[in-house]
Amino acid sequence: MPIVIYMLGLAVFAQGTSEFMLSGLIPEIAGDLGVSVPAAGTLTSAFAVGMIVGAPLMAVLSLRWPRRRALLVFLVAFTLVHVAGALTADFGVLLATRVVAALANAGFLAVGLATAAGLAGPAAKGRATAVLLGGVTLACVAGVPAGAVLGQAWGWRAAFWAVAAVSAPAVLAILRSVPAAPPDAAVPDARRELRALRRPRLLVTLSLGALVNGATFCAFTYLAPLVTDVGGFGPGWVPVFLALFGLGSFAGVTIGGRVSDERPMRLLVPGGLALAAGWLLLMATADAPAWVFALVFVQGALSFAVGSTLITRALYEAVEAPSLGGSFATAALNVGAAVGPVLGGAAIGAGLGYRSPLWVSALLVALAFATAGAALAVRRRRSPAARDDSGDLRDLRASRGGESPS
Repeated sequence: MPIVIYMLGLAVFAQGTSEFMLSGLIPEIAGDLGVSVPAAGTLTSAFAVGMIVGAPLMAVLSLRWPRRRALLVFLVAFTLVHVAGALTADFGVLLATRVVAALANAGFLAVGLATAAGLAGPAAKGRATAVLLGGVTLACVAGVPAGAVLGQAWGWRAAFWAVAAVSAPAVLAILRSVPAAPPDAAVPDARRELRALRRPRLLVTLSLGALVNGATFCAFTYLAPLVTDVGGFGPGWVPVFLALFGLGSFAGVTIGGRVSDERPMRLLVPGGLALAAGWLLLMATADAPAWVFALVFVQGALSFAVGSTLITRALYEAVEAPSLGGSFATAALNVGAAVGPVLGGAAIGAGLGYRSPLWVSALLVALAFATAGAALAVRRRRSPAARDDSGDLRDLRASRGGESPS
């Protein structure tokens, strides 16, 4: 695997840290800038919305740029707005920097996924995707706790400075190692790529990724009250469980990267079934410490193994849209990350208790299975003569046997 792919993963680690670190810094930011805690909480919402909107928007705007230029523009912009955020004393300016940072993050991840897949070669997209998504999981394990420690020791601004500093080596690596233009130097055609992205099979894969990621973040968002109010653990145990989930996530991404290129169905079917069952089992045993320790790690691993494999399959399905495919995969991930916590919060708000988000997570995974089953049934009913070039017999065999259609 080229070293530059790992440097792209480092940049994604910094961006993932930035996305999630505010959960431990909101009170300090509110006190320093003279706003309420709920108002400071809008910084997180602004970032999430920027990620969803920014992935396809930034990819389209940068479509005709060489990938190196696009990566540099997005990463330098991301770095500079963190410097601005660290220096400002105005909440409105800080809020604006979060929106711009999210747009830059979304654009970078979209182009980075396509770039890493291209640099890794046609048969190693899964491993390249795992490296970049591994940056997100490592942010949960190490980056977010480190940001909280920095914020407590030297103030919340130190965390912003740290994110900017971690991004700098990736800028140098992109300058040195990413080709200035693709080997064929072809100018992407936005209309052609958007038409390719309407392929039913790709849309189904993206939907499955959004549903599984929604289940993941539905449960993860409310993990703290689950382990304290239901499990009986003290508040000091919350970082331990968050890190445990993050370690499982990293393990899952690594496993997914090793199998998603050749035999993804061997992971998706049993892994998806185990994932749904695991959420229900965790719901039933949330007051049993031994089960909670084991299942938090296992569910983190299963969630990201299945989720990252679905994103890899989306990249394979989007082979005719190499520039925009990564953006739609990024948007699908973030739609799930935004909708899942809302559904879990609604269940809690309805008086169903802190176990209820786990029910919601299991239902979302079950819905993913139902969606996949319905799509497969439709494909089986179609005769070869009725199928267009968006799905030939080779694609059908790949969907049944797990072979890569690329």
